[in-house]
Amino acid sequence: MAIPVSYIARNLFARRLTTALTAGGMALVVYVFATVLMLAAGLEKTLVSTGRDDNVIVIRRGAQTEVQSGVDRQQAAVIESLPEIAVDAGDVRLVSKEPVVLINLPKRATGKPANVVIRGVTEAGLALRSQVKIVEGRMFRPGTAEVIAGRAIADNFRGAGLGETVRFASRDWTVVGVFDGGRTGFDSEIWGDAEQMLQAFRRNAFSAVIFRLADPSRFDAVKATLEDDPRLTVEAKRETKFYADQSQALANFISYLGTGISIIFSIGAIIGAMITMYASVASRTSEIGTLRALGFSRAAILAAFLGESLLLGLCGGIIGVAAASVMQAFSISTTNFQTFAEIAFSFALTPKIVVVSLVFSLVMGFVGGFLPAARAARLKIVDALRAA
Repeated sequence: MAIPVSYIARNLFARRLTTALTAGGMALVVYVFATVLMLAAGLEKTLVSTGRDDNVIVIRRGAQTEVQSGVDRQQAAVIESLPEIAVDAGDVRLVSKEPVVLINLPKRATGKPANVVIRGVTEAGLALRSQVKIVEGRMFRPGTAEVIAGRAIADNFRGAGLGETVRFASRDWTVVGVFDGGRTGFDSEIWGDAEQMLQAFRRNAFSAVIFRLADPSRFDAVKATLEDDPRLTVEAKRETKFYADQSQALANFISYLGTGISIIFSIGAIIGAMITMYASVASRTSEIGTLRALGFSRAAILAAFLGESLLLGLCGGIIGVAAASVMQAFSISTTNFQTFAEIAFSFALTPKIVVVSLVFSLVMGFVGGFLPAARAARLKIVDALRAA
């Protein structure tokens, strides 16, 4: 015979203050745990959504990032001649040869320098990124010292706002537009004319060649064609895979560090739950004896007290996840370990994070409540009734 769930819930409600304090401690741990997972998920989402699955990025073999890569003009010409490249409505081939450079710019708030990505793009380069929209000003004119800035850069870096002048590569560049990258990594870049960027940085090679496949299923064949060509020393990746790789190192670091901190904090929450449940057992000794006298088994007593602890953990988990969900309204910026560039991204709460966080809270409740529940189940009927 099992003890009703309503009895378990009433006991927690009867001890409102201790229940609230213990659940609050668990909620704080779950909040930290969920926030860390949201941070890593937000970073991955930002970078993965930067690419499209039908876009291919070609970089120098062995390079991990565009900044480290170099594709000379002859190689770029071979790549852009591929018959598998898609064309737009105007019969223009959707391929863009782009230089990518890191520069230092001072932040608006502190004046401290941080790395910013400068990307040289073409008209086709903008067409390849359908998620990018000009929200203020206009597109830069090819062949001029005009640039457009991602929203995160325009908001956070000096000289990068609309109408301002930013200086790099020994030249002054006028910001004529601000674009919204749709919460992708492009929000943390400055774009200008590709040929102007090559001249300004005194480079004779592009960093990458990006193109769209007319038939996305042909990727493996195109990849083999490029990587087997003796004239080329390049490797090709789907754009989504390329940007996913960019997020891996930092996302793993955030996850490991945050999980370690959460586990340390959880020890305190487990001890708090254990103290609460031991106090509950001590104050209800006669009640336990009565339940045993009425025919409830030791297993039923164990399940009842363990159920209280699990319910306590679940309440803490729900509160913690609800508090963490508020963080989705905020954006932060940090340095990407892979590219060493500043990147802005938002917290992302996914169904998986909700489930994992609630399971984490239930584990805390189980560990914190098992020993007190076992003690309650071991009480002898005569001893428990004598304590009344």
